[in-house]
Amino acid sequence: MTHNTRATGGGTEPGAPAVIRAWAERTSAVQGGTLAFHRTGGPARVVVTDAVGGEVRLTAPVTGQDWTLRIPGDWPSSLYRATFEPLPDGGPLDEAEHEADHEAEHEVWFVVRAARPGTGSPILVSVPFATWRAYTHSGRPGRGLYYTEQPGRAARVSFASPGGGPPPERWEEGLLRWLPRAGYRVDFCSGLDLHEGDELLSHYRLLVVNGHDEYWTMEMRDSVEAFARRGGNLAFFAANTAWWQMRLEDGLSTMVCHRDAVTDPMTATDPRRVTVEWSSSPVDRPENSMTGLSFRRGAGAWGEGMKVMLKDAYTARFAGHWVFEGTGLSQGESFARGALGYETDACDLEWTGDVPRATGTDGTPSSFVVLATADLRHWRDYGQGGAATMGTFRLGAGTVFNAGTINWGSVLADDPVVDRITRNVLDRLAGAVPGDAWEVASAADGVRALAVCEGILFGADAQGALLCREPSGQNLPWRRIGDAPGVRALASSREASGAFPLELYAATDDGRLLRRDPVPGPAEWHRVTTVPAGTAALALCDAGAFAITPHDDTLHHLSALDVDAPWQALGPAGGAVALTTMNSRLWAVTAQGALLTRLPSADATPFAPCAAPGPSGGCEGLAARAGTLYATRAGGPLRLRRQPVV
Repeated sequence: MTHNTRATGGGTEPGAPAVIRAWAERTSAVQGGTLAFHRTGGPARVVVTDAVGGEVRLTAPVTGQDWTLRIPGDWPSSLYRATFEPLPDGGPLDEAEHEADHEAEHEVWFVVRAARPGTGSPILVSVPFATWRAYTHSGRPGRGLYYTEQPGRAARVSFASPGGGPPPERWEEGLLRWLPRAGYRVDFCSGLDLHEGDELLSHYRLLVVNGHDEYWTMEMRDSVEAFARRGGNLAFFAANTAWWQMRLEDGLSTMVCHRDAVTDPMTATDPRRVTVEWSSSPVDRPENSMTGLSFRRGAGAWGEGMKVMLKDAYTARFAGHWVFEGTGLSQGESFARGALGYETDACDLEWTGDVPRATGTDGTPSSFVVLATADLRHWRDYGQGGAATMGTFRLGAGTVFNAGTINWGSVLADDPVVDRITRNVLDRLAGAVPGDAWEVASAADGVRALAVCEGILFGADAQGALLCREPSGQNLPWRRIGDAPGVRALASSREASGAFPLELYAATDDGRLLRRDPVPGPAEWHRVTTVPAGTAALALCDAGAFAITPHDDTLHHLSALDVDAPWQALGPAGGAVALTTMNSRLWAVTAQGALLTRLPSADATPFAPCAAPGPSGGCEGLAARAGTLYATRAGGPLRLRRQPVV
């Protein structure tokens, strides 16, 4: 490609002043590689600065219109800025030069990627070049994607053109500058590197999306979602994320976003790729299935109204969650004042007292756990009224955290609670502080027996009450629905068989096996048969019942086809004190907290240990639903673990 053809990215018209404008051929390059730059104007010098650390890495004269940066192998992976400055001649800047300076067309931003991805850090931070480019030249016909209502708005913009740096507010800067000061070594990539980015992402444990990352290709989403489903983790310190679908054309150098299905030719040929809002037809792929949250429920304050950002704060709704460890926050306490804005993301909620729960009706996954909320309906006076939500959920084998605000990084340096939350997320999701993967799902209570039946989590406490709540990671309160006198263990049948219909079962301290309708309200208990003396754990599976008597460490079995027959002792229980059924297997926890499993065969097959740990401190009650284990003990919180590894 010759320079004359490149000049469409910002070259001067005949007779125009020789203003310095510059651009690069790509938004990222690798350590030890090269990056080609092109510019207009007369003799200049270029200053290359590490925009995160602030160090000047290179100063060099540039006499030609083309210049190639040879990136030293020891430059850190980071965000860089190349500034092309005219050589001093003592003359004043003319009006055209002032305009170019205002648009920062003499600056070129780019990322240096790690030559050996993931070897220096398990964390990859993405820089939203697509959003930066989309907002460049707003309101200028044919040059910018904004504003939507203008007939002259461009539907195609080139990355190989001047401008495209961060907006004046620099939403990403706070987190980027905080990371090295906080002791985190991370790798960087351009958001465009996530387009078909499976190989790049495979080297990392955590992808951080920061600030305002509004424009995503289908390939970006496919790669990031596949990364999470394979066990990679995502942290969105961001909002308005993946709001628009875009396409990349011309060798990834052109960004296409019609923002209108009528004018996009893909509507007739490949509706999946139409450049409209991700949640809109014909794409119909809500972004919150990946992020957990959406600007559809969020709030926005624009222009002079942005001052409102300094006034609002989050309210903690699940202070016992690991995200808040070490913050000292109490339930209902405010935090992160000034971090909300200028756009926020949220999800549809329903409330039980002061505890919210994601309904899932808007595309937010059912595993989403709400950590904090902010009522921002009054932002209607400044732009869009709505809410802000902070939360976390599982996406396949990965964990996703979402702070729900573009402006998170602005208070990081001065707010110790925001600092601690950010550290907790990075440390846990990058593997520095892995924990045992058991998450707290309630405050401490007296529940000692658990079972899930008909989509309801039932519990029995030491005082003889039968309780229920939704089986989820949200800190929902238990609701008393009846009596469970002397109930020591609960169970539910996976399938109806013989004398075991699909009901809720209980083993009592006095040796009875009872059953009742699995309804979240009053119902009578009915006697089925007896259980072995000292039964403390019960499970039903494969047309049979299994019981554990810890005092003699024995696993017992009873056929559902002959409940009047005596129980059969199968052999040692491996020290188990709690038992449940999940995915046609028996799962157990020992008194020391080890997790065990075996097939539900009526023989002496021993329990096998799992690679995944059981709940620290052990448990008395164990239940399972949809690949998730729930554990409890009287005086402790309800805990859960998703997808235990055998």
